Amino acid sequence: MGKIILYLDRIMAERKISLKELSERAGVSNVNLSKIKTGKISAIRFSTLEALCEVLNCQPGDILVYDPNGIHEDEESS
Repeated sequence: MGKIILYLDRIMAERKISLKELSERAGVSNVNLSKIKTGKISAIRFSTLEALCEVLNCQPGDILVYDPNGIHEDEESS
């Protein structure tokens, strides 16, 4: 079964932006961002995704990726 992989942590690292700064600029709570960053969510609002993309200057596909095999690429290399 496939799996959605979240790469918010990678995008944040590439953009050198902290959770606090992203929270303030995107208008999304630290708690919600932390859950997105760690993949501990089952849904995300389009308005949240739009705000993240605007602040991070990225596309939704940079943050969310569908893995049809359900294996996170980092797990494959283990």
